[in-house]
Amino acid sequence: AAAAADPCAADEFGCAKIPAGQTIKLGMGAPMTGDNAQFGVDISQGAIIADADAGEIEGFQLELVAEDDGGTPEGGAAVANKFVADETVVAIPGHIFSGATAAAMPIYEKAGLPMMSPSATNPDLTKSGSKVFNRVAFTDAAQGKFAADYIFNVLGKKNIAVMHDGQAYGKGLADVVSARFKEIGGTVVDEVAITPGETDYTAPLSSVAAKKPEVLYYGGYVQEGVVLVNQMGQSGLQDVVFFGCDGTYGADFIERGGANAEGAYAVALIPPASAEVEAFNEKYLAEFGKEAGSLSPYTWNAYDSAAALIVAIKQVAVKGDDGSLLIPRGALVNAVRTLKDFKGLSGTFTCDETGECNSSGPIFYIVKDGAWTVTATE
Repeated sequence: AAAAADPCAADEFGCAKIPAGQTIKLGMGAPMTGDNAQFGVDISQGAIIADADAGEIEGFQLELVAEDDGGTPEGGAAVANKFVADETVVAIPGHIFSGATAAAMPIYEKAGLPMMSPSATNPDLTKSGSKVFNRVAFTDAAQGKFAADYIFNVLGKKNIAVMHDGQAYGKGLADVVSARFKEIGGTVVDEVAITPGETDYTAPLSSVAAKKPEVLYYGGYVQEGVVLVNQMGQSGLQDVVFFGCDGTYGADFIERGGANAEGAYAVALIPPASAEVEAFNEKYLAEFGKEAGSLSPYTWNAYDSAAALIVAIKQVAVKGDDGSLLIPRGALVNAVRTLKDFKGLSGTFTCDETGECNSSGPIFYIVKDGAWTVTATE
């Protein structure tokens, strides 16, 4: 019989019960196939290393289970339903795209599964009053504000055109850049939404060129960003700076853009060098045969998201009488939300009451001699 102070009976969501010999599962919803697969593959790999580093909890191993959500709202909801149906899935170090995340959140909310996203940056995600959604990524609001300030103050450009892919992430970012740029005295000569997945954007680019911007700011992902950068020259924008975001950062952008990528800007959250970061980078290369950060800028965030959740799981997990592991779900949701001074690879994180766990700004990168290079910030 259970002891009187049964942590499961008192918990609003009850307990996840992991039978002896099974693993404690972290569920990752991400695009694992298709044009954005590099994000899902990379982020899953970062989280896998966090699981391995954590060792055992009361004799139980951790396991990352990655499911392909395609980065879409429909996929996000489908994967969330799948994870909620598996009692051994206790926490979610994703989802990774904002649209998929928004669709998955209410499903985890009902079931009491905490999320810690490495990369879902839409500002609205923490405004819904969700108890389960948290993130280590800085928001689009922060990134957009810093980007507008950088273009105006550091690059000294006063006229920009803003493009985005019409999705939650890209449009959210573009809207912030546009509003902030006007606020500090700049001129936004054009704001244009493109249709994702197309291979010819010369028509919208030519119409933007007629407005004579000095910078083309783009909110979206590598797939469309690289088509834009490849077609700017033939559309009358050959002397215009391409300024992307964390969605357009990555080796793919340079590989597919070649000489056209030269001089393009993007944002990344790549941590300053440390012994811990170096140890992680070595493990990543040894395990997966690629340099950490070459597939996406979220490698280190991915590690931190999983590691932060594991710290919280360790706080609340108790051994059951029958050798199983009991994880009170409501207590876990609370432990994640009250995370304090957690030292990760990409920073030190303390979650506020809305689930924002990162207040630091982004780092700007430029393609120089065919490689992403940190810019001077002054």
